[in-house]
Amino acid sequence: MARQTPVDRLEQVVDAATRVFVEQGYTRTQMADVAAALGVAKGTLYLTVESKEALFDLAVRYADAERPFASRPSLPVRTPKAGATVRFVRERLARGQVLPMLDQALARKRIGEVRAELEAIVRELYDTLAANRRGIKLVDRSAPDLPELGALWFEGARGGLIDLLARYLDDRTRRGLFRRFPDTLVAARLLIETIVFWAVHRHWDAHPQLVEEPVARETVVRFVVDALTKE
Repeated sequence: MARQTPVDRLEQVVDAATRVFVEQGYTRTQMADVAAALGVAKGTLYLTVESKEALFDLAVRYADAERPFASRPSLPVRTPKAGATVRFVRERLARGQVLPMLDQALARKRIGEVRAELEAIVRELYDTLAANRRGIKLVDRSAPDLPELGALWFEGARGGLIDLLARYLDDRTRRGLFRRFPDTLVAARLLIETIVFWAVHRHWDAHPQLVEEPVARETVVRFVVDALTKE
């Protein structure tokens, strides 16, 4: 009798692959490592995914999906064509970096309540990052090993967001609505890194500070808003 593949095997593979790639990075991770995390033989993993490239592509696409396989691919999942994974990340970033609150603020000519405006921007950014934290951590950890992905991630995605926030901070500072800092780009980077740590990276901290997610979110929002706006 042929062995039956568990109905949730793909979900299990995505979860295990994400955990191992985050822990070890792309280069160090081997199929055997993911098989061990799954508790199966390496040959059994090859029945689900064809290669390490297919495994990484699968994890990148579905790490944060609540119901990742409404339409299940045929097994084993094939190795993606060259550039397909980076192309997917580029498209996903383009969708994920649509931040209506920030876009509206940048286009706004007249400013009403600047604290409420900034609070909405910080909440939107925190929630977007938190909703995609596994995929963000996966790509962030693996990008240094993959030059094309690294350029897209560090120079394009992060750099582009910092530039947008710097434009916003600079405009509100020139209007006399925000506290003045020696360098706006540094302030924008500090803002991003603060939010990213609490929304994403703290969940992989080796010695985490135990705090409920709503408490972390509200503390970050209050901290940023109070730090930037004048009394």
